[in-house]
Amino acid sequence: MIKLFKNLKPYWTSVSGLVLLIFIKSISELYLPTLMGNIIDKGVVGNDTGYILSTGVLMILVTLVGAVAALFANYLSAKTGTAFGRDLRNNVFKKVESFSLHEFDQKGTASLITRTTNDITQVQNFLLAVFKMFVKAPIMAVGGIIMAVSKDAKLSLVLIGVIFVLAVVIGVVAKISVPLFKSMQKKIDNLNRVMRERLIGVRVIRAFNRVSQEKEKFRNANFDLTSTSIKANRIMALLMPLMILLMNITTIVIVWLASYRIDMGAMQVGDLMAFIQYVMQIMFALVMFTMVFIMVPRASVSAIRINEVLDLDPDIKNYDSVEEFTQNGMLEFKNASFKYHGAEENAIEDISFKASLGQVTAIIGGTGSGKTTLVNMIPRFYDVTDGDVLLNGVSVKNMTQEQLRKKIGFVPQKAVTFSGTIKENVSFGSYDMSEETIGKALEVAQASEFVAKLDDGMETEITQGGTNLSGGQKQRLAIARALAKKPEIYIFDDSFSALDFKTDAKLRSALKNETQLGTVIIVAQRFTSVMNADQIIVLDEGKIADIGTHKELLKKSLIYREIVFSQMAEEVS
Repeated sequence: MIKLFKNLKPYWTSVSGLVLLIFIKSISELYLPTLMGNIIDKGVVGNDTGYILSTGVLMILVTLVGAVAALFANYLSAKTGTAFGRDLRNNVFKKVESFSLHEFDQKGTASLITRTTNDITQVQNFLLAVFKMFVKAPIMAVGGIIMAVSKDAKLSLVLIGVIFVLAVVIGVVAKISVPLFKSMQKKIDNLNRVMRERLIGVRVIRAFNRVSQEKEKFRNANFDLTSTSIKANRIMALLMPLMILLMNITTIVIVWLASYRIDMGAMQVGDLMAFIQYVMQIMFALVMFTMVFIMVPRASVSAIRINEVLDLDPDIKNYDSVEEFTQNGMLEFKNASFKYHGAEENAIEDISFKASLGQVTAIIGGTGSGKTTLVNMIPRFYDVTDGDVLLNGVSVKNMTQEQLRKKIGFVPQKAVTFSGTIKENVSFGSYDMSEETIGKALEVAQASEFVAKLDDGMETEITQGGTNLSGGQKQRLAIARALAKKPEIYIFDDSFSALDFKTDAKLRSALKNETQLGTVIIVAQRFTSVMNADQIIVLDEGKIADIGTHKELLKKSLIYREIVFSQMAEEVS
């Protein structure tokens, strides 16, 4: 927790001002009971109307000073607390952006969302509570004790018993509620995960008629969180009634004991009334302190989860930028191997090949042969565990991620679109892209025809997840996005699977002219998508089985022939 609060350094002047204002407000509150006691003892008893009026005016002035201090304290508290939360969210998001796919796999998307939103909100709320109550509580408690003792030292002995009973009540409430608050964050994670999975998979859920079952899963996760929250807050709700009961009993005891001291002339009525108010202030200060203390476990759990993200060392190191080198589009794998974390065997092993400028290199193989894993090594979504990947003779590990990815146009296996216009999606790789470049990319990607039919053309809004587009349309927009960037390396990871054969053929023909000034890597399931490639790499169980052209592989590669003949048989049937 303290580690996160180091982010308050830029706001030390605001925090210092806040503490000063709270101190002024607390002193004004502590001074008022004494003034009220004086009015009774000197003004009312002495029948001194002038003293009553002058002291009353003084009380109003003290109250106004306290109110102004409270107003500015609340303003500084809100401003500093929300700025702290904003900065912390920026830091967490920036850190998450630097993660490799391994860190995303390790923490989980649902958990990262919860840490960036709910966990930071918990810490921010705790900080606001610290500003408002934790600073004020010690001043009020210590000041109240001093003032109460000054009124009657012997009667102040009652405070020992009151504080002891209050400490026992607070201890019991805290012991029961703290574990419940600790478990709530994990239950929020689970609810977020369940909801996210159901929203993403809504089409599959409806297609398999599993709506009622999935509703039940969400209801269970929701009920689990709700029941825990109710238990925790029900216990916390007992604290205030118990406090009021204790305060009333304490008031009765104080009045009863004070009656003897007043009768003996050792105490005045005004002092008694001031004393009672100071005892109430002390008890409320202890309750405020307890409320903050109760928030500590939940905020502490959230702080730990946030620090886990901030302290996580990404697998992919962002080295200092290397000097610019000749852009010849040469991509080379040198005995490259990769193993996923926790896996016993390599996903790809001893991969070696070269891909040159203007050359189309295709990668084909069965499901699970390592095709996507291999191309993920190029933009450093993962780093090879052995061997190396070179671009223009320089290891990709010796480039900054930004420097490397500027040279790459990547079309993922699953087409991704973002909320915004078609124009914004296609120009995603460069914000200053001309409409002519965007239009050309759409034309090559065979997307210009369907875009032209839309009412707003390139200004048509794409919904979240691209739900107002078909799979083929999303895929063509993803291809257009990579083409518009005009990169040095084009990577198409099974990017033609949603296209019909006619569109696929037209697209490959157009791509041939458009990508002549780049190096093209194509991952495909269909042999028709790769048969015109300059070299075809056949993968089998993470290893290169054969390399050659379509004609060469038909002669020498049993695996490639099986792929071709099986697909031809499917087309005939």
